[in-house]
Amino acid sequence: MLNNFRFLTAGESHGKCLTAIIDGVPSNLTIDIDFINNELKRRQQGYGRSTRMQLETDTVEITAGIHNDKTTGSPLCLVIYNKDFNNKPPFTKFRPGHADFAGSVKYNLSDLRDVLERSSARKTAIEVAVGAVAKLLLKEFGITFSSKILQIGSVLENFEQEIDKAKELGDSLGGKFEINVQNLPIGLGSYVQWDQALDGKLAQCVMSIGGIKTVEIGENPLGKKGSEYHDEIFFENGNFIRKTNNAGGIEGGMTNGEDLIVRAVMKPIPTMSKPLKTVDKDTLQMCEAHFERSDTCAVEACSIVAEARIASVLADELMQKFGGDSIDEMKKHYNE
Repeated sequence: MLNNFRFLTAGESHGKCLTAIIDGVPSNLTIDIDFINNELKRRQQGYGRSTRMQLETDTVEITAGIHNDKTTGSPLCLVIYNKDFNNKPPFTKFRPGHADFAGSVKYNLSDLRDVLERSSARKTAIEVAVGAVAKLLLKEFGITFSSKILQIGSVLENFEQEIDKAKELGDSLGGKFEINVQNLPIGLGSYVQWDQALDGKLAQCVMSIGGIKTVEIGENPLGKKGSEYHDEIFFENGNFIRKTNNAGGIEGGMTNGEDLIVRAVMKPIPTMSKPLKTVDKDTLQMCEAHFERSDTCAVEACSIVAEARIASVLADELMQKFGGDSIDEMKKHYNE
């Protein structure tokens, strides 16, 4: 049986807590709570976030699967308690760009809050905690992460000024970010079946983050000739090397030893203080969309969520290739 890093989450935006159960983490992995909480803090930072970030200082509690700060091989249970827990009033005014309309039809829900509470980006907090555990596993093998913002709205720099302008207008902004993963081994993923290709798994895990509209692995090849795009291979000082990385670290659905580069574009946040026109689902009358406290721009936070999602996928791939019941056994397999 393959070793797998897998997880499920539960919880709502204004519920009592967010919860995750992670299965497949090898035993004897040191769990650094401060590292996990710092990842949660990174998710709450970024220019353009709402006042909720001052209300919710997220910290994680691990209620199962560790002893003396080390994993036992049993499933981990992670909990983040919501300090802003309360009962919010129902609403019936669809928000364009949100899950309200399709979700209410799909699940036959009369109160759109029943859609909002789970579809809200708030649930990504627990995903970041899961991704932090994945990063702790990956760190044991020298695999590290970094991210950066490439664009906000139509601007390539002076992001804060652009966000301030949008806030004054009651509007919102999206943007583009890049995730870089270093020191990955060659051969994660596979070409033998379509659903085993690593670039496909990465695209799915990032694309399914609320607000993401495009995902790229490496440089966009549009308009380039093959001679301009593909990364030539050299053999120097006993090693195969590349002098470019247009492929973004993946060829044939597998890691090729270069840095993994994933870029994504997040749409502008649909909830705006100057609401769009919509329809009230009960009265069928035209109205302004429902508004609650919201960010002007959350691209930086989204990049941290993307890091976490990617880390979870890579942890699963590493477990499948080098897995063991303990971190020591896994390292033995890795070094063979």
